[in-house]
Amino acid sequence: MAMRVENTRFEDVIKLISDRGLEGMGPAMQILLNEAMVIERSRYLQTEPYERSENRQDWANGFKPKQIKTKVGELALQVPQVRSSNFYPSCIEKGIRSERALTLSLAEMYVQGVSTRKVNEILQNLCGLEITSTEVSRASNLLDDEVGKWKNRPLGKFKYLFFDARYEKVREGGRVLDCAVLVAYGINLQGKREILGLSVALSEAEAHWRNFFESLVARGLHGIELIVSDAHSGLKAALRAVFPSVSWQRCQFHLQQNAQSYVTKFSRKKEVAETIRAIFNAENFVEAERLLKLAAQKYEKDMPKLSAWMLENIPESLAVFNFESSHRRRLRTSNIAERVNREIRCRTQVVKIFPNTSSCERLIGAILMEISEDWLSEQKYLSI
Repeated sequence: MAMRVENTRFEDVIKLISDRGLEGMGPAMQILLNEAMVIERSRYLQTEPYERSENRQDWANGFKPKQIKTKVGELALQVPQVRSSNFYPSCIEKGIRSERALTLSLAEMYVQGVSTRKVNEILQNLCGLEITSTEVSRASNLLDDEVGKWKNRPLGKFKYLFFDARYEKVREGGRVLDCAVLVAYGINLQGKREILGLSVALSEAEAHWRNFFESLVARGLHGIELIVSDAHSGLKAALRAVFPSVSWQRCQFHLQQNAQSYVTKFSRKKEVAETIRAIFNAENFVEAERLLKLAAQKYEKDMPKLSAWMLENIPESLAVFNFESSHRRRLRTSNIAERVNREIRCRTQVVKIFPNTSSCERLIGAILMEISEDWLSEQKYLSI
């Protein structure tokens, strides 16, 4: 369906920016958003205004005024309505959720009296105007509801599962603590990545991991064939309790790093790393076991602790050989979380210390929601 675009509206945008420079950005953005929402409604209805079409999904039903606060000031929008279905323009929601969460995290610090003048300046730069405690409370409740629905949404069958944890500083009981943010990732039956949920806990103790796992199962998670993670003792104990029959793959990247602490001479670190890498890159499980035995024998005399460590730990990273060879590269490590952690770090380093665990969960939950939505719109991560 060809889309009609009002050229005069874009001419207005160009004139505003030409005449007023940066001061015209707010009115220009207002025109663009209003026009984009009208176009999005036409695409949703599958018909142009006043057009007769057999493909029509619903009927336009006027506009509803809405004021939103942005970095370029307050915008007066006219949100298109439809008659009998749930339509809401994504262009004014998508991409602003995590920014809204970040603003709220900083605003909480400001309102609770734990911020500095610098934090207030950051708030001004982020939203361009003052934030009151009433606005913070109202917006927090709305975002908490949105993140809560995402966290508790029903799950289904997932072939592969990945777990990871990172730490954020949070004020708790008058102290600043390092809280563990537990995150679950999955590969669905279409071969696409999805972030299944998160939990903010005071540590990576077995009880916290177990509660997190049980919450995923309660939401309908099933069908898992392989779980990939590092070897944290609390996580491993919880896996045995909740997923006793599922194969576990220890992250080869983290294991490779752990091995270096058993190498007695710096000059031999590269050699040991290449020896372990050869085991991981073996053609099949039998060959990997053969190379592991040879490596253990090689280091038994001059580095006996390394030899013993290899025999005890490396087998935990070989479960991937029981799965399709085309999947192994993606399944051998928990690197699926690396890009996510970088994105989280970029946002949370601005806050530095969260005023409470709810604020931490709100911001990180909003970030994870956006990333997961992007993943589901991308090409397959694995061919299944």
